[in-house]
Order: sequence, then C-alpha cells, then structure tokens
Amino acid sequence: MRYLTFALAKGRLAKTTLAMLEQIGITCEEMKDKDSRKLIFVNEELKLKFFLAKAPDVPTYVEYGAADIGVVGKDTILEEGRKLFEVLDLGFGKCRMCVAGPKSANELLQHHELIRVATKYPNIAKDYFYNKKHQTVEIIKLNGSIELAPIVGLSEVIVDIVETGSTLRENGLDVLEEICPLSARMVVNQVSMKMENERITKLITDLRSLL
Repeated sequence: MRYLTFALAKGRLAKTTLAMLEQIGITCEEMKDKDSRKLIFVNEELKLKFFLAKAPDVPTYVEYGAADIGVVGKDTILEEGRKLFEVLDLGFGKCRMCVAGPKSANELLQHHELIRVATKYPNIAKDYFYNKKHQTVEIIKLNGSIELAPIVGLSEVIVDIVETGSTLRENGLDVLEEICPLSARMVVNQVSMKMENERITKLITDLRSLL
C-alpha cells in the first residue's frame, strides 16, 4: 500500500484539522512534539504522511501530486486557481471575503467608477470586479495591513477577509459588498482521486458523518 500524503496549512487550520482527523481515528503522534524539527510526519500503521506548508503553497503541492490531500482556506483555493478537486467544506475557519472602505466609497461602487482597490488577493479582486461587477478598477497588491490603504489614500476600497469586522470599524471602515463566504476546505489531487478512490472516499465519508 502506498502512503497517502496530506498537506496542511500551518497554524490554527492544521491544529483544527488534526483534532478533526483524530475523531475519525486518524492520528499522528509525531506532530504533537512541539520541539520536532521534522518536516514530514508519518503514521506507519495507517500508511499516512503529513506535512505543514504555508497556505498559498498547499494547492500547489496538491495540483502537482506532491500531496494527495490538502486542507486550506477557500480564499487560498480561489486566489491560487489550481487544478484540483474541492471535496469537502470542513465548516471551521468561517469568515467572508468582502469589499470594504469608508461609507463614502459606496457611491463609487454603485456608479462603476474607475477606482483603486488594495488587496492581498489580486485574483479574487480581479474576478469580482471584472467578471461579476463589470467594473474597471486598478488593483494594488499589498502584503501587510490592508485596512491602512484607504486611510492613507492609497486606494478607495480594499478586498479582504472579514471575520468580525471589528478591525474595520475601529478604523472607520465598513463592509460595502460581500464577495463570498469562506471556510476550511479539503482538496484532492485529480490523479489521486482515481488511483486511491476507495481510501479517499472513505476518508471523506467519515469526515462528512462527523460534520
């Protein structure tokens, strides 16, 4: 039997995923060692391998077959646009992708004016404004605190993940439009889905009954 390999997005997402997998009998003791310098963790008995990766890299590992299965946020899946199967909404890490800005920017969105949009997610922003709203915008890619952009006049609005909206409110910004709901998703390599159909389908079924 070959190993099934999981790529998990580092941090809270990986912790929650592992706790969920434990409930269906899939454990990886090695990963609990906080001091471990290992990059790949193995469960010999179940023929499973796990590794942690930065979220944007998870879909890449899965598309190219370096991982059979990945767990990552829907935002990353949309932004990376990789060829893979999205098989399960795991229901945690819930938040929303939104267009936000000062209330005054609402007018600009209604009248389809040429505006600047700051975001960590240029592909999601482009798809939303060009394909859904049919509004021409200039997209500015940022890596840090996106909320800063409209405050200092870099952009009229931002496209960002919103959990509670308190950071926005504290900075005088509002959610102006909702793009889509987000949560953690399980993705599967297209070839693995055919080759390891039985094992992967069982895993999906077990997780689905848990949810």
